[in-house]
Amino acid sequence: MPVLSIESAKLSLSQKRELVRELTNTAARIMDLNPNAFYVFINENDKDNIGVGGQLISDKGEK
Repeated sequence: MPVLSIESAKLSLSQKRELVRELTNTAARIMDLNPNAFYVFINENDKDNIGVGGQLISDKGEK
């Protein structure tokens, strides 16, 4: 059971669907495995909980 895990800011449902589909298909192709074997976990974080360059993303006004 291969597991793919990604940390991200908030995503829309359509973004999550596309991300899961693309990650699964790419990993299955590279690893020569059935896509049904993969589990994908998306861990969403609020912008108040992500820092880049010593600043919170929410303070920088980034999307």
